[in-house]
Amino acid sequence: MKTIFAILLLSACALESIAQQTSGITHIPDTSFNNSSAYRNAIKKWPEIRLAPDTLPTGVAMDTNITYYNHLQLDVFYPTGKRRPLPGVLIIHGGGWRSGNRQQHRAMAAQLAAKGYICYAPSYTLSTDALFPTAIQDLKTALRWIKVHHKKWNTDTTRIAVAGFSAGGQLAALIGSTNGFTALEHPAKLKASSNVQAIISIDGILAFIHPESAEGNDSKSTSAATYWFGYTKEEQPDQWHAASALSYANAHTPPTLFINSSNPRFHAGRTDFINILQSANIYTEVHEFDNTPHTFCLFEPWFSPTIQYMSAFLEKVFAR
Repeated sequence: MKTIFAILLLSACALESIAQQTSGITHIPDTSFNNSSAYRNAIKKWPEIRLAPDTLPTGVAMDTNITYYNHLQLDVFYPTGKRRPLPGVLIIHGGGWRSGNRQQHRAMAAQLAAKGYICYAPSYTLSTDALFPTAIQDLKTALRWIKVHHKKWNTDTTRIAVAGFSAGGQLAALIGSTNGFTALEHPAKLKASSNVQAIISIDGILAFIHPESAEGNDSKSTSAATYWFGYTKEEQPDQWHAASALSYANAHTPPTLFINSSNPRFHAGRTDFINILQSANIYTEVHEFDNTPHTFCLFEPWFSPTIQYMSAFLEKVFAR
């Protein structure tokens, strides 16, 4: 971890001769990826699918548009009625670090809340407005904000998980594997840590530069990852490694659940990550769906088992 910290500190010196690409910072929202567009794309090959309904189950309430840092907001899903403190789950949307929005996993947050979790769905700065590491700094700030305001929704700050899909899965793994890593924190004045006790990665890569990874292919157009870093992986590989959870995995990484499609590019580095955790006797679990689109977790028949896997994993980990 010290090596990665040095990379981040020394990057300004190393990059003097390489101009960072800022053409992707348009300050215009990219709305190309959302649940509806994902459905229109996936139904061509899987005509039996249907979007998971995002209506609130009985006994679940939602508070929306709550500002947690600057202009960034989050939504909270929680069981109603008097109760003891419950575990919290930060759910991070996907969209290639450039598109998507926090409404993407409203159905997931609602269903987990019905199972006894306080779920937080945050917005974060996308690459149309700022480059790496702003997004992870935002999300770590959200976790600190949750802990400072834990009494409002009766959240147990000793049992916090971070979950995400696609780019959100990559960010979730990076957040969890950098517990205590202050170089990736905003200077927000919040007297709480961003540490989490569990990670759930849904088709999120663990390493950007890896034999299984397809990130950074700019042969036809600028890739989502290149937009996010502002450098190609050839120009500045250290930046790409610094954003990879695999670079930080160690004996202190939290228990981790992987839920994946069968496409290996979306879990690049998973086996190496698992091997590191298992060598330290850290609990890991893997569930992989055959013949599924990358966006499987948004649709039935895969949404319900995804929720069951998440709930069972969290119950097991937090019971420990």
